[in-house]
Amino acid sequence: MKEISSIGGAHVVSPTLRPRGRASRFEWRVVDIHRDTSKAEARTMLTEQAEYGQWELARSVRFVGGARRVWLRRRTMRLERTDVL
Repeated sequence: MKEISSIGGAHVVSPTLRPRGRASRFEWRVVDIHRDTSKAEARTMLTEQAEYGQWELARSVRFVGGARRVWLRRRTMRLERTDVL
């Protein structure tokens, strides 16, 4: 199930990485942003992710050709079942 965001040619590489094991408290999303995407368009896309998906910026890299890769993370909620005796 791949979610694709098409603002200015940007796309999601891995939509959501589920935490591996109990040690991880975060979900991760890796976003590749095409080099032709303007800073304003990239900022808009990341702002929407932050507002509506509760994602926060963890890391970003800019490559030699002008493309960008961004790692977003959000805290996972651990809920314990209370109706089991």
